[in-house]
Amino acid sequence: MLHEFLTSNRTELVSRCRSKLARRVSPTEIPLALDHGVPLFLQQLVETLRFEEREPLGATVEPGPSPAATEIGRAATVHGAELLRLGYTVDQVVHDYGDVCQAITELAAEHNARISTDEFRTLNRCLDNAIADAVTSFGHARQVLIDDQAETLQQRLDYYALEHRRLVDIALQSYAVIKSGQVGATGATGTVLFQTLEELRSLTDRTLPEIRRAYEVATP
Repeated sequence: MLHEFLTSNRTELVSRCRSKLARRVSPTEIPLALDHGVPLFLQQLVETLRFEEREPLGATVEPGPSPAATEIGRAATVHGAELLRLGYTVDQVVHDYGDVCQAITELAAEHNARISTDEFRTLNRCLDNAIADAVTSFGHARQVLIDDQAETLQQRLDYYALEHRRLVDIALQSYAVIKSGQVGATGATGTVLFQTLEELRSLTDRTLPEIRRAYEVATP
């Protein structure tokens, strides 16, 4: 069972994630990133796999997410906001979860550990949901830092630039995850991509008229 493999190799998996992370950030940042997501995600993935072993999808009259799967979303939301506070980028947030997937598949191959189709689907679904929730949370937390402060023309222009950059970053990272094959286009990350593109369009429709009005006021 995958949950047994993850439990018995938890330390090794965290170590491998640490090695992958070391290629992208400075050594002093590694403990912060690992403490905010990877071990907790592994534990909640184990709980999700155990739950779905007891309650296979479709076995109940009213199927729904497992309690552990719900906690993955909540933890990923906190993870995204916390990493923003610590100075991380949305790219690093996405890579955190990609590292977990690679570490699991690589170690399983080395040990000839079989991952069933259902278990692999659960792994991909949990990663998809975690990435989507973390990226969305990261974006919302960043928006709070810059929102409702654009009064002058320059402030409005700055706001538009920051918000546009934020949404483009989310869209690009969501697309990169989908393109990598880690998750499908119709999953949670695909939904984030679509919603982000909708927000980009709304931002332009909403903000440009405000900038024009501010320009008219500032120009005698």
